[in-house]
Amino acid sequence: MALLALDNWLIQTKSHTGLSGFRRFLVEFGYFGLKEARACLFAGLFFAAVFLVPRAGVAGVPRYDLLLLIALFIQGWMLLAKLETLDELKAICLFHLVGFALEVFKTSGSIQSWSYPDFAYTKLFGVPLFSGFMYAAVGSYIIQAWRLFDLRIRHHPPYWMAAVIALLIYGNFFTHHFWGDYRWYIAACLAGLYARSSVTFRPYDRDRSMPLLLAFLLIGFFIWVAENISTFFSLWHYPNQLGGWSAVHVGKWSAWSLLVVMTFTIVANLKHVKERIHVPD
Repeated sequence: MALLALDNWLIQTKSHTGLSGFRRFLVEFGYFGLKEARACLFAGLFFAAVFLVPRAGVAGVPRYDLLLLIALFIQGWMLLAKLETLDELKAICLFHLVGFALEVFKTSGSIQSWSYPDFAYTKLFGVPLFSGFMYAAVGSYIIQAWRLFDLRIRHHPPYWMAAVIALLIYGNFFTHHFWGDYRWYIAACLAGLYARSSVTFRPYDRDRSMPLLLAFLLIGFFIWVAENISTFFSLWHYPNQLGGWSAVHVGKWSAWSLLVVMTFTIVANLKHVKERIHVPD
């Protein structure tokens, strides 16, 4: 109930004409930070568990299994507390399935892009089931931010074009191992498609806007930072990290940014928010 009250306080209509200059900046920045933190609730709690659960597990329960139980508990609590709707949960489950399928392929014997080194009872095809929640966390963030910031999209490309780009992004994660990596060609098409698109959001009492492409890049950057932290805690390993930890290659930033585009496309469709998105005729 306390979080619902916080949500209502954050999104209630405000009017403060007396604010100006540096004071306005501080107030808006403070509200922006609070809304961002609230939108990251699932991701924040989940990654707190990553840091707190020992690698050896607890009371004989392996770490990966505990992380799955914790993720399920967080997800169930958010639904029961009405912090997420049933429709939003359906979208998050789709992110989980899409992410898990990618994990199975990427960790398979012929690919081995990364690996999960620890034992778990809840591994399927060598992938711990909690891994899908890392992708679901991205979807949860976008869903929550959409509501808290009253997001509106201007000059969104036609939906069928956005869907094609999203499918090409997802497909390239698989096919680049066999046919070549075409991410930069896809990114160029993406840049043209979303060149005029902007996102309008409300940190406090005034609408602000930024290019949608910039938003994709910024979210991708912070996911890349989280990935560095996760590999530091040995949640998974890339081949170059088996002998000792090293920073995740900056090229992963582009991959995560593209994944954000795909996630955004799913949210825009499954949340039925087309009335909040402007598609030019």
